[in-house]
Amino acid sequence: MKRITHSIIFNLAVTSFIFGQSLIVTLDDAVEIALENNREIGIASMEVRKSRATVREAYGHALPTVDVSGNFSHFVNKPRMPFPDFEALLGNATYSILFDEGVLQRDEDKFRPIATQLQSFAQTNNYESQIQVLQPLFNSTVLRGIGASRRYHNLAEEELQRTISSTILDVKRSFYAVLLTKEMYEIALASFDNAAGNLRNVRAAYGQGLVAEFDLLQAEVQVENIRPMVLQSENALKNAMDGLKIVLGIDQDTVIDVVGEMVYTAEPVPEAERTIADAFRGNYGIKSLEIKRDVDRAFIDYYQSEYWPVLYAFGNYTRAGSDDRYNFQNYSSSIVGVTISFNLFNGGRTRQRVQQAKVTMNQTEQQLHQYRDYVAMQVRSKINDLRRVQSILEAQERNVELAGRAYDIAVVRYREGTGNQLEVQNADMALRQARTNRLNSVYDYIIARAELDHLAGRINEMYDVR
Repeated sequence: MKRITHSIIFNLAVTSFIFGQSLIVTLDDAVEIALENNREIGIASMEVRKSRATVREAYGHALPTVDVSGNFSHFVNKPRMPFPDFEALLGNATYSILFDEGVLQRDEDKFRPIATQLQSFAQTNNYESQIQVLQPLFNSTVLRGIGASRRYHNLAEEELQRTISSTILDVKRSFYAVLLTKEMYEIALASFDNAAGNLRNVRAAYGQGLVAEFDLLQAEVQVENIRPMVLQSENALKNAMDGLKIVLGIDQDTVIDVVGEMVYTAEPVPEAERTIADAFRGNYGIKSLEIKRDVDRAFIDYYQSEYWPVLYAFGNYTRAGSDDRYNFQNYSSSIVGVTISFNLFNGGRTRQRVQQAKVTMNQTEQQLHQYRDYVAMQVRSKINDLRRVQSILEAQERNVELAGRAYDIAVVRYREGTGNQLEVQNADMALRQARTNRLNSVYDYIIARAELDHLAGRINEMYDVR
């Protein structure tokens, strides 16, 4: 279903790019697109697959090894070696027997001197085929390597989850930044419309001689003062949209629009110490460092395993043959046995590797303590932000209502001739500022909640890409 959803979203994106239509995305759509396009997640996913293959490779070292080999050789020139003259040896032995038995009268001249001759004992054509089986019976290094590879795989999975959590947080920041700038732009437009409507009323009153020229000038100045604010808000909205495209990993030429609301829902602020405890258990950065420490400890055991002996069982079957004219005389042989090896001295390399691994584990331990302190500080900071925002949001809600009523009263007073343009301008500015303050506070609240979820390692299961 995920792949189907992604396919539908991307098809909509391509269609919007071709036909110039806007790609409408919700927060969930934005997260799905980002998780599909994010290169860091892709790299982390590949690392998970790589670590899984590493585990299988480690298990492979404990399985039997079967090797098959074969060779054929043809001597262009046969090798020769010095060897006693067999003909002289045989002749001397024969005459010695005959002389001893009295068959012939002893004659020392019959004995030939024993010399060496170059002789060849090889045949021109030779072949050999062999199959060998090697099975580890005890190898501590292999066993420790399997454990280290498993921990490495767990580390890769935690790093993937950490990348997913960070990506989701980035999407939320960018998505709500677009909503914030969008509403800021609407506030600026509303303020501009108020100023423009006020200018029309003042012009009409000035044409009838009901107001002074000073009021008209003030109304015109107010409109022109707000116009740059509208353009600035419009540019901020475009920049926020471009930033969201970067986070989503889509082309900058794609026209997008977001659907959603920045809604403040009053919820109890979590208790700091309990949230810190949850973060220590669930934070992906902490869990990654904890697994990294386990990996370092596994490497210590891995290097120390080199002190232990290695025991293998082996079996070998060989078939060979040789002949000068390819009429091979074939023979075979087989052997089984056990071999054991034990290192007595390797220049202290094993001991130094163990020391290095211990230092690496201590470094990871210190990084873990430092990161836990950082997470605890961030949790307290976000909880303080939530309390601060909650303490002022209710007042800001009422402030927006009061500012809106004040603006309406100022407009009515001016129409009735009991007020002036300065009151209208001040009321409009106060209303704009009240709305802006409230929006900023709501944005801060939503992002603080999202950052707190990130620190605690809370991810919606629908975003799990493992």
